[in-house]
Amino acid sequence: MLNEFVSLSRKGEAVWIADVRAAFAADKTARPLVARLECLDGSVRDYSFALPIWSTAAERSFVLDYLTAGVFNILSCCSGRTLTLCLDTGDDELVRLAQDCLASFASVPGLRKVLNIAARLCRGMGCGAFKMQLACTGQYPPAEPLQKTSGGQLGESLRAAVQRCMSGAYCGIDVGGTDIKLAVSLDGRLLAVKEYDWNPAASPTAGGITGPVLLLARLMRACVIADGLPADCAPAGALAAALRKDADHAEMEAAAAACESAAETLPLFSGIGLSFPDVVINNRILGGETPKTKGMRENAALDYETEFGKLGDIGASLARLCAPEGRVRIINDGPMAAFSAAAELAQSGDAELGTRGVVAHSLGTDLGTGWIEAGGAIPSIPLELYDLLLDLGSEPWKKYDPSDLRSVRNENSGLAGVRRYLGQAAAYRMAQLLEPELLRGFTAERDGVISVITSPEDLRKPCLEHLMNAAAAGDEPAREIFRRIGVNLAQLTREMEHILHTGTDSRFLFGRFAKRPECFGLIKQGFASVIPDMELFAADDGLARSALMSQLRQRGGVTVAQFAQAIGAIYYSAMQEDKP
Repeated sequence: MLNEFVSLSRKGEAVWIADVRAAFAADKTARPLVARLECLDGSVRDYSFALPIWSTAAERSFVLDYLTAGVFNILSCCSGRTLTLCLDTGDDELVRLAQDCLASFASVPGLRKVLNIAARLCRGMGCGAFKMQLACTGQYPPAEPLQKTSGGQLGESLRAAVQRCMSGAYCGIDVGGTDIKLAVSLDGRLLAVKEYDWNPAASPTAGGITGPVLLLARLMRACVIADGLPADCAPAGALAAALRKDADHAEMEAAAAACESAAETLPLFSGIGLSFPDVVINNRILGGETPKTKGMRENAALDYETEFGKLGDIGASLARLCAPEGRVRIINDGPMAAFSAAAELAQSGDAELGTRGVVAHSLGTDLGTGWIEAGGAIPSIPLELYDLLLDLGSEPWKKYDPSDLRSVRNENSGLAGVRRYLGQAAAYRMAQLLEPELLRGFTAERDGVISVITSPEDLRKPCLEHLMNAAAAGDEPAREIFRRIGVNLAQLTREMEHILHTGTDSRFLFGRFAKRPECFGLIKQGFASVIPDMELFAADDGLARSALMSQLRQRGGVTVAQFAQAIGAIYYSAMQEDKP
């Protein structure tokens, strides 16, 4: 068994962690180990590992990779206060393996990111320092088994939030890796949407990230002001130009200032919802290990922890655009996708919504994942699935530099994580593998490294559009790309359910991968080949059921898949404090 997995990996084949877990669990000679997690909320979870006996260095290395990946995935999903590996401390060979596993988290930068996140979360939540340790089996009583959540009033709470947005001014902001999308409403009318392209990873300071977000929020407030001005006045004309996708900073600043000067009093938002691609706990950005802050991490002229802390001030800055009773609510982009889907489902009085909860993925530049429990709570966990280690194989492809599109290793972690199996980087990699001609004109090779061209023009989004168009036109290698995306999404689902036991029987997909029906159909095919009894839904026009989402569907030049999370952010800002 072990030799077979090692052989498949050397041939370049994927070896999925869920398949390895099942095979190891069936081995009657395997040695037990339990990873005991003390969660951020003080609860305890146990995760069982069966570790087979190895006979060669290569086989031991594979078993170590399996254990390390399993621990990394648990911490990526849940983080926590303490992670303890419970095992037979009289088994010296097993103890050395476990010690090597824990040591790797301190020595391998990509693994260390979960320690960094855990440290920031523990500080932010007032817990003691995070630690990892070994303990003897039997030292702790077994944790209560994880139960699938059920029951609750999720639908009722969501409908109430949507109804609150029918009175007052609201702004929704969906921050992504290559663009920011915004929506603004007034008394239940969708006034405007705005898309803004950016590259936050290139910013060496926090201000380069927060500045554009704050300017765009002012521009949305300008839309509320302009609603009360004559349509032919100069500020209204400047605003129309600033709402173009290609409007520059100067145009947006000038339009916002012109509208503000024309207002007798500045209108203030009843709520601002911000979807941000990082770990968000208790309304504060706390993670700091995403590609979006790459420029800050690499800026030797500043202290990263101090600079990253400034991102946490964005809520207070946005609050200055709100009325005294208004609120700014911040959430990770994954949970926002789940919330947006749930809010729309609730409008139809979905009878099962309150009993199963919702899981949704935002699939574009990267992968965001969100989960709303059946009772309406959004768990206070990182849920950083975009870096999970699913493939323990593909050895030849791990030898490429992470900046090479052929590599299965993520640029931000150096590990073979989900980012190279789902999202636009995965599409490029599979295109190069299946039919390199698909990438002609979009890539360049320098010093043996192949990458998508980003300068002087950023071709990442056009390249993905090209691949989607080719798949829609019937090009078989291009179609296979999206089938494999579906397979990989199913493998992610298997690992997510192993760790979290959400109990949901469907997944909702937001983002560019969901907007083309032909490509989404191929993703569904691949997904069903692995998990045939789970449904996959596109967050497309068919999901538009609420008032603002229905108005979005009727707007020309935009799609529900593009701006659904911006609308969802509006509704999220109106949820009651004791609800998600």
